[in-house]
Amino acid sequence: MNGLRDIGQVRKQSAVFNIRGASRSDLTGLLEVQRQAGRSTSSRFCDAISQSISDPSLRFVVAKSDDVLVGWAKTKHFEDPDKAAPAGHYLMGVTVAPNFRRMGVASALVKTRLDWIRQRDNLAYYFTNVSNEASIALHRNPDFYEFARGPQFRSIPFDGEHGILSCANLR
Repeated sequence: MNGLRDIGQVRKQSAVFNIRGASRSDLTGLLEVQRQAGRSTSSRFCDAISQSISDPSLRFVVAKSDDVLVGWAKTKHFEDPDKAAPAGHYLMGVTVAPNFRRMGVASALVKTRLDWIRQRDNLAYYFTNVSNEASIALHRNPDFYEFARGPQFRSIPFDGEHGILSCANLR
């Protein structure tokens, strides 16, 4: 069976998952989640992920169900402001295998990262494209509010549209 079907079967057996810090041994599973989600698995992406896992300025977490990696997310701390984007901790992406979406995995990955940031800071940030309704809805529950709009944040452009930079007060 292909990886997508294997993960689909795991989902039917159990919707239980746990979240932990990522390790280099998770790279294969991470790439499989990326592939299933239709996202990059390029060598550039692999190199960036491999470096991110051991980067102390990041918190990189994975969600696993029955030893199958079903999602991942990371947080990055920026020391300096960048135009409208303040210095601080940012949620920098979340990807969940398609067969595990709408099961609370992404919400749990957000909560885990916010709990980690809360131990270090009062504020957390994230940004997304204005048309990314799923991301906006995902971050609405942890009380993020719109902080700024712009064509790019942290050198990441928004493909001819604007992005939304949001902030949450964690205290």
